[in-house]
Amino acid sequence: METRTQLNTIRGQRGISAAKLAKLVGVSRQTVYAIEAGDYVPNATLALQLARILEVRVEDLFQIEGNAVELSPPLEVDLLDVQHPPRKGQPVQLCRVGKRIMGISATPQPLMLPMADGVILESSKRTHLAQVHVFQNDLEEGKRLLIAGCDPGISLLAQHLSRFENVDLAMAQSSSRQALEWLKQEKVHVAGTHLRDVPSGEYNLPAVKRLFPVGAVKVVTFAIWEQGMVVAGGNPKDIRRIEDLARKDVRIINREKGAGSRELLDQKLRDAGVPAGKVNGYDDVAYGHLPAALAVSLGDADCCIATRSAARAFGLNFIPLATERYDLVIRRQYAHLPAVEALLDVLNRAALRKKLEMLAGYDTRHTGDVLVG
Repeated sequence: METRTQLNTIRGQRGISAAKLAKLVGVSRQTVYAIEAGDYVPNATLALQLARILEVRVEDLFQIEGNAVELSPPLEVDLLDVQHPPRKGQPVQLCRVGKRIMGISATPQPLMLPMADGVILESSKRTHLAQVHVFQNDLEEGKRLLIAGCDPGISLLAQHLSRFENVDLAMAQSSSRQALEWLKQEKVHVAGTHLRDVPSGEYNLPAVKRLFPVGAVKVVTFAIWEQGMVVAGGNPKDIRRIEDLARKDVRIINREKGAGSRELLDQKLRDAGVPAGKVNGYDDVAYGHLPAALAVSLGDADCCIATRSAARAFGLNFIPLATERYDLVIRRQYAHLPAVEALLDVLNRAALRKKLEMLAGYDTRHTGDVLVG
């Protein structure tokens, strides 16, 4: 049987010259050309090196002619998606949480296809279970962490963990209350939350104590941030106070029920004596700080309640309403995982704190503080 190779095609897609690839794997440029021409079949070590550098599987680089590609059997996956019903062919990211395999929507970025682990073959709206065809089944617990929440700054944590700690962080977009519910149901490793308890004025700990027994979770501060009204650059509608949201010429984009941003809006409307029914767009929902700010930047809304970091991301104006503490709540049984230990260690690194301060505008003086051990 003959061996067919896609090395030349994949190398071209990656923008890597034959000379550079040869240097990286420790062979001559002529060897690379010989492999691509089919005149030389590399040994297992060289094939693995080529696959690692080009970030593909060995099977993607080399195939034996005449052998059909065997598809692995589909996996049953528990889907986390509060925004849209699952659909056939939808790309998903997967993460093993305890005995379950959890799936979240893999969202494409501008100019990039989504980073996905598989696609949905069949799904059930009633049970949230789906049959997923997995590209490569290597879902060992501890290699990837699943965190639920709404903080845009978590992406900076994910970048740092991936680059320096070899830890992959999958993020499930959700409200604070939904994140805590998923953590209670043992569907995620970590929940991010910024819920204010009105009677005490305390953030997060009262909600955590109501949901979890003593000793069940660890609570660590991620950052202190500001939330407020995000408006178009230059503030053309001259929105200054919460009462301005009741004007007929102003339309907002709200957050989903259970989101800390929606609860802040409701509280400020009550304090100002403004009925929610008087606010145009109150029932229109964006799932997350960045999607809400994006709606404002596109002109689909005049205002939203979101973090200063979301306003910064789109060059929008920001009118502060509250200073809040965003905490990470971690299931006790996952605290021993090397990936969790790496996450907690990174929270105390100056490099991450500097990014959070400069890019997101966060106060990191209490980042890494353990509130519940």
